Amino acid sequence: MGQSAQLIRRPDTVDSVLARMRALDAALPKRDGIAVFNRVYLTVTEEVARSLTTGRFRDPRATATLDVHFAVRYLDAVDAADAGRRPPACWRPLIRFRRHPGIRPLQFALAGINAHIGHDLALAVVDACRALDCEPADLENDYDRVGDLLVALEERVREDLMPGPDLLELADPLTHLVDAWSLEQARSAAWSAARALWALRRLPDLAEEFAERLDAAVGFAGRMMLTPLSA
Repeated sequence: MGQSAQLIRRPDTVDSVLARMRALDAALPKRDGIAVFNRVYLTVTEEVARSLTTGRFRDPRATATLDVHFAVRYLDAVDAADAGRRPPACWRPLIRFRRHPGIRPLQFALAGINAHIGHDLALAVVDACRALDCEPADLENDYDRVGDLLVALEERVREDLMPGPDLLELADPLTHLVDAWSLEQARSAAWSAARALWALRRLPDLAEEFAERLDAAVGFAGRMMLTPLSA
């Protein structure tokens, strides 16, 4: 995909985000770590797209704007890696170990969710506020509603990707790993980080330092999630 990745138009609507994710799903090997996360994220984005027309969100336009800015940060990281550029630190562990045979699909999924919620979400809230000329508080209600979808999805991911009873020996360390990370806590931390970044927007040097440290911390956690559990 190399140089062609640079020619792909950056998505600017929910439908174009879905098209990119479906293209990735079709192109990548099923066991690839990015593919595993992409399938999870595609399911969430499809549910958000359906919910935009059902009255679930108070402000569908604002929610769609946040959804697009959020997704673009993940897609930009994938494109950067494909083009030989350096992706954000939060995505490097998943991209580096995406084909490791000793890492289980659930680990790939959680590492991707960790990178995307722990780092990208906070920056996407700031991006959306700038695009909409609003404050983070104006997005909080629908942010929480999207969070409800994510929590429900996390439960499904654990059910679908946890090893069966015939792999109990492998499931023991995996169970400890899964229980050590909480999407709800990550989402809450992302909201606090978004508010902090918004408050620092007129102090660009401090805002950049804060974002870099957040990126590094999330990347470190992701590397721990991807400790191989089998040969």
